Order: sequence, then C-alpha cells, then structure tokens
Amino acid sequence: MIVKAKESNPKLRISILCCEFGISKSSFYRAFSVKDKDSEDYEVIKYVFEKHYQKIGIRQLKMLIEREFGLVFNHKKIARIKRKYKLETKIRRKNKYRQFVKKKQEHETFPNLLNRNFRQEKPHRVYSTDITEVKYKGKKAYIAAVKDLCTREIVGKEVSNRIDLKLTNSAMNKALSKLNQQERSSLMVHSDQGVHFTHKSFRDLLKQNNVTQSMSRKGNCIDNAPIESFFGILKDHLDLKGCETIKDVKKEVTKQINYYNHRRPQLALKKMPPSEYRRHLN
Repeated sequence: MIVKAKESNPKLRISILCCEFGISKSSFYRAFSVKDKDSEDYEVIKYVFEKHYQKIGIRQLKMLIEREFGLVFNHKKIARIKRKYKLETKIRRKNKYRQFVKKKQEHETFPNLLNRNFRQEKPHRVYSTDITEVKYKGKKAYIAAVKDLCTREIVGKEVSNRIDLKLTNSAMNKALSKLNQQERSSLMVHSDQGVHFTHKSFRDLLKQNNVTQSMSRKGNCIDNAPIESFFGILKDHLDLKGCETIKDVKKEVTKQINYYNHRRPQLALKKMPPSEYRRHLN
C-alpha cells in the first residue's frame, strides 16, 4: 500500500505514509530491502530539478522544495545528493575569449617610456600622477595629483571620499585644460599600473588629447618617485585635525598645495617656488 501510494503521488513522504499505516520507517526499509535511504529525498530533489529544466542550483532547489513540499533540506544534503545521482545543473559557460577581450578593452598597460628621466628642461613635457590616502575624524579621503616634472608644480588635483575613476580623470582634466593643443601633443603622462590609469576612460582621455602615456614597471614605486615625494611633503604640512567633512579636507588640501606651488622655495629650483620658477623659465 505504501509503495503504491508513493508511486501514484511522488510528493508523499515515506515517513508520513508509514505513520498513517502505523509502521516504523525502519521496518518499511527492512521489509522492502531498500538500502538507499537517500532515494526518497532524491525523488523530491529530482522532481523539482527537472520541473525547472535542470537549470537551478542548490540555493534555488532549497527554496523551491520548501515552497512546494514544505520540507527543509540543508545545502550540504542537496549538494551531496546532486553529486551522488549526477544531477548536473545546466549553466551558461563563460566565453573565455570574450572575457579576455573585455578585460583587454577595459585595462591596458604601457611601457616605461620615462625610464626615471625625472630631470626635464621644459615645462609641460612630462607630468607625473598618482593617488594617496589621508585620514580625518576616523574617515578616509583620497587625493589625486598631477605634477610637472620640470617645474615641480602641481598642475591638477582632485579630492574625494571615494577612490573611483572620476577622482583621477578629474585631476587630469584640470591639468590638461590649462594647456593649448600644441602643448598637449608634446606631453607625456607617467603613472604606475594602477587600475585608474590602465582603465579605458583614462586612456581615452589622454588619447583624445594626443598625450603620450607611460607607466612604471610593475612593483617599482621608484619609477614614479617625484609624485611620491610630493605626497610626502603634502602630508607633512596637512592639518586635518579640525576637518569635519570632505569639504573641509578639500579646503585644507587646496591651501597646502597653493603654499607648495607659490610660496615654498626649493633648492633644485634655484631657491624659487615652482610657479616662480616656471615664470623664470619663460
């Protein structure tokens, strides 16, 4: 009777049928020599699995079994039975070539054209750029800066509480906006191989302005030493104790960069601040 009832309605549980007929579950298995005690659970899983065209995974199976049968199977049990009975979920395989092409389009590195030739004779020939992090009131802020290697002047900057692509692109846009077309065409921008600088949006920004792109070798921070040196100086002068908001941080960063550009003399610049040295060269 139990077997017939089960065959006519697969949704019925053996344990419920045994209870109805007043026999124990173990007695049923012994009487019918059923060795595989997973068979009943397998039938339930298989029913739901095939009903959904074999395209659902363990988590979906668990939720659907609870909804349709009111039964609670844990993830490990479903995974074990799927492996045991070879219930393989049909999934759309990722196209490895397409993934490679997409990654190639989004990110690309460039050779180290600068090759640590940090001493430049003319302004607007080589810019160095990078990002640094500062902290205020237990929060983080990020500074992107662009430095002219000839005059050591900071020609572009951006400050944000988010380290996104907009941060670096905005800083570079500000730097490029000060140049004419001829100056842009003769410019090289050097950076590390960070995702902000290998990303298509940054590469396109430079390409649209006919700017040559150069990158440090992987794992060689010295290849971009000039901008790292500036960040060290900037952090020595920043006073973020009174900063409550990102707006306060922006004001403080602007204040200190103005000091660095217009008032802080440098021995290598004939004891002039960067902006004065640029005027001197002209």
